[in-house]
Amino acid sequence: MEKKDLRIVFMGTPEFAVATLKALVDNEYNVVAVVTQPDKPVGRHQNELQPSEVKKFALEHHLPVLQPVKMKDPAFVEQLRSYQVNLQVVVAFRMLPEVVWSMPTYGTFNVHAALLPQYRGAAPINWAIINGETRTGVTTFFLDHNIDTGRIILQKPFDIPDTADVEYVYDGLMRLGAEICLETIQQVLASDGRPQSVSQDELSADDMVLHPAPKIFKETCEINWNQPARDIYNFVRGLSPVPAAWTTLVDANGKATTLKIYQTALTDRHSGAAPGTIIVDGRALYIAALDGRLLQILQLQLAGKKRMDARDFLNGNKNFEAYIIK
Repeated sequence: MEKKDLRIVFMGTPEFAVATLKALVDNEYNVVAVVTQPDKPVGRHQNELQPSEVKKFALEHHLPVLQPVKMKDPAFVEQLRSYQVNLQVVVAFRMLPEVVWSMPTYGTFNVHAALLPQYRGAAPINWAIINGETRTGVTTFFLDHNIDTGRIILQKPFDIPDTADVEYVYDGLMRLGAEICLETIQQVLASDGRPQSVSQDELSADDMVLHPAPKIFKETCEINWNQPARDIYNFVRGLSPVPAAWTTLVDANGKATTLKIYQTALTDRHSGAAPGTIIVDGRALYIAALDGRLLQILQLQLAGKKRMDARDFLNGNKNFEAYIIK
């Protein structure tokens, strides 16, 4: 099949997916429709609707947009079928039913922000950093009945620097995802829809520990100070800048306040203080970890206040050592 004859439906929602959709449009692929999540209610009274980043891009480029509430809705399925699609490309979208992913003649492939079979799930970037990985990557694979388990087509690695946070890795994998998508489509075209692929079971050694990447919730982001400093350091950068790691402060009157922590630094300083103890030394702020090592807090945000550097924060909170971490 010629490139111009390949009819593609793109499925995705967040900014991460836009880079791949843009690459398809810029390279003049025939994207016949875009599927994304329904507009999200926002505002104090939830009375405003906000379109996804993918929808915004699609409308700007005059691409038809479909926004099903349920992927098995017969009306949506028939509408999708009417496009006579050869290939579906999925990036950062929801799980698809078989009636949808099996529809195209060349199948449906997903661009996943991890080196499968590691980090299957909704938050692979966060969990790779939280677990202290030094390398991640992107994978394209054909969808099947389970989440992120299909046959792998291509993979591209990406190094994670020790100081990198989610924003850095997100941006890198977003660009890499667009690249691997184009290469995968080229292989699909060159093989008439049958590119070489490998089962994930073949990449999993018997003694391999597979790390999952489940969805992140608010309670997931609470810092456990009863851990070594290195683990807390990775946890903070694995959630920064969004949704951000947090802890609970209690003042002398017993009032509890949420403190978000965006950036920390490992130090060689040690203390006999209990884990979670706040230590202020001049204009530097530290919190003790389980191994006695002091973790320096560099950027933070008290509930209802602006995000700021720790030095500026201490200038406005002279008696901060009087707080305790719950």
